Order: sequence, then C-alpha cells, then structure tokens
Amino acid sequence: LLAPMPMLAPAIVASALLFLALLGGLAARAGGARLGRGVLRVVFWSALSMAAASGIGALFGATVA
Repeated sequence: LLAPMPMLAPAIVASALLFLALLGGLAARAGGARLGRGVLRVVFWSALSMAAASGIGALFGATVA
C-alpha cells in the first residue's frame, strides 16, 4: 500500500529481507549463536533463493515486471 506500482517488486524484496533479518536475529539469540552471523546467514540464503526464483521465472517468462 505504501510503495508506488513501479517500485512494488523492489519494495517487497526489501521488506521481506528486512523481516527475515529480524527473524534470523531472533533465532540466533534464542539459540545462543552470534547475532550477526545468524542475521547474515538468513539474509544471504534468502536473497540467493529469491534471485534464483526470479531468474527461473524470467527464464520461463513468468515475471511480473
């Protein structure tokens, strides 16, 4: 609702990564692991997964933009 239509996809990606970073930090704290390492691990693998899904979608013509 807050992002203009041309910026919708990047806003979704950014907000998803932000909330995944928060969840990664929460999980690291709950598990007694290093906070930064937990956040970085979750954000890195999530971003890689989103990029792969986007690339596969573009390969098969299933993109939004």
